[in-house]
Amino acid sequence: MQVPYRTSFNGKLDRLSSLIDRLRVHVANTLAGGTELDTANFRIYKSDDEALRLVFCPLRQDGIGDCADVAPGERETTLVAARITISGIGRQLINALPDCISVPLAEEPYLNAVVTPLIEEVTQPRCGGQAVFQRLCEVVVIRLLRHAMEEGKADTGLLNGLAHPRIAAALVAIHEAPGEAWTLEKLATAAGMSRTQFAVTFKDLVGITPMGYLSNWRLDIARAELEAGRQVKAVATLCGFASPAAFSRAFSRRFGYSPKKRPVEAA
Repeated sequence: MQVPYRTSFNGKLDRLSSLIDRLRVHVANTLAGGTELDTANFRIYKSDDEALRLVFCPLRQDGIGDCADVAPGERETTLVAARITISGIGRQLINALPDCISVPLAEEPYLNAVVTPLIEEVTQPRCGGQAVFQRLCEVVVIRLLRHAMEEGKADTGLLNGLAHPRIAAALVAIHEAPGEAWTLEKLATAAGMSRTQFAVTFKDLVGITPMGYLSNWRLDIARAELEAGRQVKAVATLCGFASPAAFSRAFSRRFGYSPKKRPVEAA
């Protein structure tokens, strides 16, 4: 099977869209100066000399990680504060980010271009402002993912793998066609590498074996499809399992409950 890789406008491999399609961004405004400000993990600060700084600390299971850059500097004031949470399978991207990203916007014009209208929606409220704020935050998150990938902000994990041109090709193949009968050899071919070189490089960059990553991706998609009401047999086929029985065994091992049951029933 020839995987229909998506390309960006410049014709190069699109490394993020298949993941972003499965990412859900939820935004809640917080009040600057209010008690809610402590829960904000997305902030924009302005210094006395008008310089802007964006801070984003992805929410982990235990909340916001420790980061000195979260708090404003001595000469900074808070312009925007929000709590951004991520759900969906695309959350793997967020988990691959550093605990805290602090970006002086004067150094990143493409981020600043999105942040400027976002600030306007907060400082100059108009009808539809909440909806616009939500959409702009989604764009900012996507551009932060690009920033982290292109600047090498992650030492290991998914973004680190996507930053490598050959490993990225194999990852996109997995993301775009989870039901394909992938083998280590086929994925190595997609990456244009030898089997051994591919397996070692993938593990070093992503932190998991190629086949382990494939299995996790398939099962994450399967759980999302089941939660959306799709039948077990159809999901097993979609995700590349040889039979519903094989799918059920793998799903139960991973999540601790049968695909025919809801998590609350398995608790």
